Amino acid sequence: MATKHEQIIQHIGTLGIGNKISVRQVAKDLNVSEGTAYRAIKEAENQGLVSTIERVGTIRIERKKKENFERLTFAEVINIVDGQVLGGQTGLHKTLSKFVIGAMKLDAMMRYTERDSLLIVGNRVKAHELAVQEGAAVLITGGFDTEEHIKRLADEKEIPIMSTSYDTFTVAAMINRAIYDQLIKKEIVFVDDIFTPIENAYYLDAKDVLEKWYTLNGKSTHSRFPVVDDKQRVVGMVTSKDVIGKDGQTAVEKVMTKRPHVVQAKTSLAYVAHMMIWEGIEVMPVVDQSNKLQGLVSRQDVLKALQQIQRQPQVGETIDDIIARNLESLDAEQTIFQTDITPQMTNQLGTLSNGVFTSLISEASSRLLLQVKKGDLVVENITVYFMKPVQIDSKIIIKPKLLEVGRIYAKIDIEVFNDKKMVGKGLLMAQLIDR
Repeated sequence: MATKHEQIIQHIGTLGIGNKISVRQVAKDLNVSEGTAYRAIKEAENQGLVSTIERVGTIRIERKKKENFERLTFAEVINIVDGQVLGGQTGLHKTLSKFVIGAMKLDAMMRYTERDSLLIVGNRVKAHELAVQEGAAVLITGGFDTEEHIKRLADEKEIPIMSTSYDTFTVAAMINRAIYDQLIKKEIVFVDDIFTPIENAYYLDAKDVLEKWYTLNGKSTHSRFPVVDDKQRVVGMVTSKDVIGKDGQTAVEKVMTKRPHVVQAKTSLAYVAHMMIWEGIEVMPVVDQSNKLQGLVSRQDVLKALQQIQRQPQVGETIDDIIARNLESLDAEQTIFQTDITPQMTNQLGTLSNGVFTSLISEASSRLLLQVKKGDLVVENITVYFMKPVQIDSKIIIKPKLLEVGRIYAKIDIEVFNDKKMVGKGLLMAQLIDR
């Protein structure tokens, strides 16, 4: 039987898109405490079922598909521009296909304004009305209002008309930035992109005997299986170490390791890779908020996904992408690198930022290890010494040197020069992942 928490989330899932949700109403409808209702609504927000909009409230929204990365809902636009809804609140879940800046004559503006677009315009009431009639949402800049009959029209057509205190140029820049950020987020891989779902996964019941472990071991390539109770919650893990020397009729719950490491579907691939390497784990259970088993993620899944990511073209560039792209190899045999200090790499004083300096020595060390060990590194510790500031447009030379290297461990010394003078040093310790 589902818990109260699960029942509330299921109830929210059945509500119509655009419905307003309140803690008090949910608590009253389902006869639960307001604290339970609040926690469940927060979880529904994490799952993308609802969105909380300032000065509007919590609205049931359409769960966004991951591949729909280049589009925003009107609810997200409201949050980005710190705006308020004047009308058409039930259409906030809709997605905008493009936005139009209303800085031209009315007839020219209407040629570009089409259904599901967003017109960003100032205090031009006729433009507001014509846009809503066309099926386009309106964002009024400069903090202006609009006329009541236009708000009523927006309510009828379920098309949002919104207002923000920012000017048109700032609003367009903010929306562009949000789309760009989503292009970067799109590249981030989560567990739910790569895990094996429960219907295809092998697991044990706490009441099973160890003979079942041998059966599963024969069917799969794994020796590590999660153990669930009668409610499908993960309660333990059984590995080959737990089984050795034990009678085949011994109950699984007597030998299992309790409270194993678990991950959720929205855990990032980077975090799972880190956990698996540090803890030496081959397989991890994937669970929901109630600790119910959803599936499994294996070390092979993680390594395969990491390698695929490295082959993907990046659409929205991060600072690390810019650093990696600009770092050139000067001498392949001695692994010496150089890069130019671009404006993006500097701090408010116009000198090389400390964070970028750290990223540069990490990237140079990673390339050194790829050449020497044909493996990737996961940084465990970096000690950095800043000796002299590096000005914008300078050219720096980075010389990483391997001090120690083992099967899964490396220590690297890095020296950084500008105009033949040392400007910084670093000592990096890392774990290795074989390719």
